Amino acid sequence: MPIFWRVVYWTSQFLTWILLPFMQSYARSGGFSITGKIKTALIENAIYYGTYLLIFGAFLIYVAVNPHLHLEWNQLQTIGIAAANTWGLFLLVLLLGYGLVEIPRSYWNGAKRGYLLMKTYFKAAKLMTEKADAEETLEDVMEEVRKVNESIKYNHPLRKCVDTILKKCPTEYQEKMGRNMDDYEDFDEKHNTYPSEKSLVKLHKQVIYSVQRHRRTQVQWQILLEQAFYLEDVAKNETSATRQFVHTFQSPEPENKFLQYFYNPTVEWYWECLLRPWFYRILAVVLSIFSVIVVWSECTFFSTTPVLSLFAVFIQLAEKTYNYIYIEIACFLSIFFLSICVYSTVFRIRVFNYYYLASHHQTDAYSLLFSGMLFCRLTPPLCLNFLGLTHMDSSISHQNTQPTAYTSIMGSMKVLSFIADGFYIYYPMLVVILCIATYFSLGTRCLNLLGFQQFMGDNDMTSDLVDEGKELIRRVI
Repeated sequence: MPIFWRVVYWTSQFLTWILLPFMQSYARSGGFSITGKIKTALIENAIYYGTYLLIFGAFLIYVAVNPHLHLEWNQLQTIGIAAANTWGLFLLVLLLGYGLVEIPRSYWNGAKRGYLLMKTYFKAAKLMTEKADAEETLEDVMEEVRKVNESIKYNHPLRKCVDTILKKCPTEYQEKMGRNMDDYEDFDEKHNTYPSEKSLVKLHKQVIYSVQRHRRTQVQWQILLEQAFYLEDVAKNETSATRQFVHTFQSPEPENKFLQYFYNPTVEWYWECLLRPWFYRILAVVLSIFSVIVVWSECTFFSTTPVLSLFAVFIQLAEKTYNYIYIEIACFLSIFFLSICVYSTVFRIRVFNYYYLASHHQTDAYSLLFSGMLFCRLTPPLCLNFLGLTHMDSSISHQNTQPTAYTSIMGSMKVLSFIADGFYIYYPMLVVILCIATYFSLGTRCLNLLGFQQFMGDNDMTSDLVDEGKELIRRVI
């Protein structure tokens, strides 16, 4: 197990700090060759890598000149691990505080059909604005491509670069530009000002981004329309006397004949209009209980006498009876719930159009790699936090117990006592404040004040966007 964890840990650290940032720059580069993309990625990451090397070098010099410090390689390794885990724990608590409240609330609100329908109308109004902006941006970029295509003819040295750009354009634009192309005109016959290779690299990058964004908004619009039609059908069928679910638009028949036979209109009506809301409410209550247990344990896991962390209480009860199966089940469910709360928040994060995880395979490579970096950085502190909640980490619980395989590769945190005895213990208590802020939607209210419209039921701007989205859906019908 120590060998396994050592491989997993250092592989994830190599990915998150070195390889994935490099791959991000490589994927975002507009270079026309592998060498050009690698060169661009190295230049963009030079400051990123140089900062860490500078900090590490300054620390080594400080250790070398200070006669009171005699750190060995294992201690240096422990300091590096502690620094990475401290940054990860800082991010972990922020995401956990949001997920502990938002996940149960999302299921509770999922039982409110009127709520979901209004939110869908709100999304439709915002998405239509984004869709129109994406189409306008694509038109502007395609106009630049058209000018470049007309200025650089077939025998120009940079013609291969232009052909590469054209292959990334939508088919209709390729056909339009192909009809207007005169291959018999020599580029030397006119004294035109030709774009440089650097400007073509920039244009190539813009084409990739604008085409991907345009395709994403088109797919999301179709998905949102289907979702709106479904929610409207549910609202209409709730008052149906026949208790037969009727779709406004005929949905495609499922490929599974077994599902088609048993999931008939009657079963669909009972599930969609009667059972699903109650199932979501019960699930929301269960998840809320789990969230309360996590919050309580995060605030009390430092207490070993008496044991206040509920996770530690459950594990120690099973430990006394040597019930190993129960320990496995309890550990699995606990860390599974923590993982869902943390990782689901990563999928909800959106930083303008810079980082955005979109469904139905519409996420760009940069955002996918960025999410991979977050997962690699969050997993080690998540494991340490779980071990602290269950009193299996001796550096936190201060008990003379046999260390787990995972904590054995982390080294002794006594080298940095202010982190082991301070930050690791008291910072997770901040999850209480974050949960309260999430419950009262303080982040959403701040974004609204800054001009970024967010869905809020008691807001005039929200009502206007809901009405606008409803009208947009009606126009499609």
